[in-house]
Amino acid sequence: MPALPAALPANAALLIIDLQKAIDDPRWAVHGPRNNPQAEGNVAALLAAWRGTGRPVVHVRHDSAKPESTYRPGSAGHAFKPEAQPHPGELVVGKSTNSAFIGTGLEAWLTERGCTTLVIAGVITNNSVEATARMAGNLGFDTQVVADACFTFGKRDRTGRLWTAEQVHELSLANLDGEYARVVETADVLAMTH
Repeated sequence: MPALPAALPANAALLIIDLQKAIDDPRWAVHGPRNNPQAEGNVAALLAAWRGTGRPVVHVRHDSAKPESTYRPGSAGHAFKPEAQPHPGELVVGKSTNSAFIGTGLEAWLTERGCTTLVIAGVITNNSVEATARMAGNLGFDTQVVADACFTFGKRDRTGRLWTAEQVHELSLANLDGEYARVVETADVLAMTH
């Protein structure tokens, strides 16, 4: 991939994925604590930069149909976390799969506005963040995933081996980097939002 640009396009869209109260439920940490405890603060910094420059912001909300899900509409966990509360005029996209592009109209909304650059943050790195970034890259968007504004949890593989949250996070980002997206840090992105 080419070097980072000096500045992001004026219509570069920030996609914040599934940053809802549901993610704080202890059931998510069954295999150990999450990584990147500073992620919400970094998302708040990205949001402030986007709002300050008038760039488009998209809040992706998971609307689970599973009755036991922490992301079920009507449950306390369905609400956005304080750091990711939408402002008037910001798009909220409800999704029921792991990709923000499936059955949502997101691609059409971005295309109508000429948005060709996407900056992605949120949860879970190896699930909805990765699925959305893969689709974005395949659809031709210039996609950046903000590593320190995403997080995940530990996971057991099919042999029973436990991988820490940081290991799962880094491997997921490695799957994306250079093929579907460019992996960046919050500081990199903030330097490009002038």
